[in-house]
Amino acid sequence: QVQLVESGGGSVQAGGSLRLSCVASGGHLRAYIIGWFRQAPGQEREGVAAIDSDWSITYADSVKDRFTISKEHLENTVTVYLQMNNLKPEDTAMYYCAGRSNQLGDLLMAYAYHDWGQGTQVTVSS
Repeated sequence: QVQLVESGGGSVQAGGSLRLSCVASGGHLRAYIIGWFRQAPGQEREGVAAIDSDWSITYADSVKDRFTISKEHLENTVTVYLQMNNLKPEDTAMYYCAGRSNQLGDLLMAYAYHDWGQGTQVTVSS
C-alpha cells in the first residue's frame, strides 16, 4: 500500500505562486503514476496535472503555462511537485495527490486512481 502525503498549500494573492509537494512511500513506486487533483466546494474533483512512470506529463488546459509538475526518485520514495505560478482566484480548492499503478484511462481521470492523500488547501484572493 502506497502512502501519499501532501504539503505546501496556503493562501496567496492573485498572481502569486505556491509549490505543492507529494511524498509517496511504500509499495512499488517505479511503475507508479502520480497526479494532482483539486476540488472546490460544490464542484466535481478535476484533474490538474499528472506525471507517468515514463516521465510523460499531462496538464489540464486551465493550468497549462502556469503550473509545472515534476518528480524526483529517491531510494524508497517518490516526491512529486506542483509549482503553481500566476495563481487565480478560480484556482482556489483543496488539492489532492493521487497515485495509481494501472494504465487504465486518461491520466487526469480521478476514477482510475486508487491511492489518495489527505489534501492541502490552496486559497487565492483577488
